Amino acid sequence: MFPAIGLVVLLLMVFGGFAITGGALGPVMHAVPHEMLIIGGAAVGALIIGNSMKELKALGGGIAKVFKGPTYKKQDFLDVIFLVSRLMKLLRTDGPIALEPHVEDPANSAIFAEFPRLLKDKALVHLIADTLRLVVVSSGTLDVHAVEEVVDNSIKTHHHDVMEPVATLQGLADGLPALGIVAAVLGVVKTMGSIDKPPTILGGMIGSALVGTFLGVLLAYGIVGPLANRLKQVQDADCAIYDVVKQIIIASLHGHPQPLVIEAARSGIAHWNQPSFAEVFDGLRGK
Repeated sequence: MFPAIGLVVLLLMVFGGFAITGGALGPVMHAVPHEMLIIGGAAVGALIIGNSMKELKALGGGIAKVFKGPTYKKQDFLDVIFLVSRLMKLLRTDGPIALEPHVEDPANSAIFAEFPRLLKDKALVHLIADTLRLVVVSSGTLDVHAVEEVVDNSIKTHHHDVMEPVATLQGLADGLPALGIVAAVLGVVKTMGSIDKPPTILGGMIGSALVGTFLGVLLAYGIVGPLANRLKQVQDADCAIYDVVKQIIIASLHGHPQPLVIEAARSGIAHWNQPSFAEVFDGLRGK
């Protein structure tokens, strides 16, 4: 919602301010489609040159995520605490054999089935199941620090993957001013070929060429750059749920009491999504 509002405000302030101060929007609007064809076409071509289909699909999904916002809300963080805590309790009370069917086939697990929103996140499910599978196959003899290192590597890999669209968008933003200059130079070349025209015509042609530079800068610093920044914020917010999984598993494997496990899980959650200690503790007692 806010990115869309910001986009409207940006365009209104830029073009509205230009018109209010006496600028004629007609020549600008006439030049925009032609300059956008050059700049936009060059930008799309550069993206295709520099990325595989996988990265391009991820970029499309990332842009959509900017407007949707973070996937996970407060209830999701509560749910992941409940889910992983129940699995760890099962491991502690009934042993690895009882836990094994849940981590080997999460899609058919009665415990996982209680949290359908979390089950949709394959990376999150794999993080939980693969980490606990290590504990199951080792019959609980693994060094906790070794498990923590494996979890850290898994989270780091996932974070790197989801941040690729951010880097792609930022790279595009960095290149757009130069592509605007390309469009402007082509406009100047066109103008120089008509140097014998009257000054009024030449002035319009030069103005059209300058619109290319204007668009390149506006797109870079007013639209694409902010989109990249917002996408980073969204991805960081969603990635926090993976750290919650890590804290519960590692704190539980260390044998810490449940209140400390809860606090370890809550401490890494942003304040606007952070459940209270009572909400977590009361929810766990209800499970």
